[in-house]
Amino acid sequence: MEVFVYRPGTDQIEEGFTERELPELLADERNIVWIDMEAPTIEDEKILLNLFKFHHLTVEDAHETRNHPKVEAFPDYLFFIVHGVKNETNSYNFVTKEMDGYLGKNFVVTYHHEKFRSIDAVKRQLRSTPYACSRGADYLLHQILDQIVDLYIPIVDDFDNAINQIEERIFRMKQADNSILEEIMDLKRSANRLIRISTKQLNVLYRLAHGEFPLINQSILPFYRDVYDHLQRVSDLAENYRDLIGGLLDIHFSIIANRTNDVMKVMTIFSSIMLPLSLIAGIYGMNFDNMPELHSKYGYYITLVFMAMVAAGLLFYFWRKGWILQRENYIKETDEENQ
Repeated sequence: MEVFVYRPGTDQIEEGFTERELPELLADERNIVWIDMEAPTIEDEKILLNLFKFHHLTVEDAHETRNHPKVEAFPDYLFFIVHGVKNETNSYNFVTKEMDGYLGKNFVVTYHHEKFRSIDAVKRQLRSTPYACSRGADYLLHQILDQIVDLYIPIVDDFDNAINQIEERIFRMKQADNSILEEIMDLKRSANRLIRISTKQLNVLYRLAHGEFPLINQSILPFYRDVYDHLQRVSDLAENYRDLIGGLLDIHFSIIANRTNDVMKVMTIFSSIMLPLSLIAGIYGMNFDNMPELHSKYGYYITLVFMAMVAAGLLFYFWRKGWILQRENYIKETDEENQ
């Protein structure tokens, strides 16, 4: 547990306070107190229950790590749950961690089981300047939420890069590639999780940013609305990316279908050429004596030449119809037009 205290008129944040000093610090409403509980212990939970007198259901929610984002109002404080992104999060594996907290008239309590880069960033900021605390506990909470939301932006950008890379690989693939399909499904699951979390978190920020709670001063509301706008952008982009990922699936299956059609076309053309040749070979394979050219000295060679002419004629016919060698013809026509 770390305790940060700002006393009006000072130019720095005080640290290193113990649990015994908290009642006195909180009793002076001019002080702004931030208590950060990282990897909290049973003793930390007792502080929430016995010192702050927080509702035991909120402490139970804080103890758990699988809650959805929410905010609840109590007579003297707000209880909120938000989610930040984990360090290992990327577009293929979007995972979050929970942060619970309380906002009072002159205090902020943050409670989290995992390390938060956003919390560390605010601590570094306070150690250099106490400005965030000097504007009140509500502004301090805004700084924490702002840092949490800002860390969503790189993940959203990573989605854009991943979608572009997969799209290029799909168009280059020569045959079905299950690894690409697995990546698309991972990307889709991550986008759905991002949408689910950001949508619920948007509701929390909307309520904080639109004057529902008296503990947040009217002059601070524009800052919360700015954080809300940032998360709204993240949510909108996530919705767009989900549609694009669905499009990747359609493109993937279309490419596979086209490749299959190309194979079937080649096999069909091959069968179409072989069918008349098989017919000719079948006729001259009959065991009848009175057949034209059957006993001719050059009958075998004449038949082979005739079969070759039939095959060439069929190939020419298929080419004229545009059923084969379409790509080469298109490239040739394009080059002639450019010249």
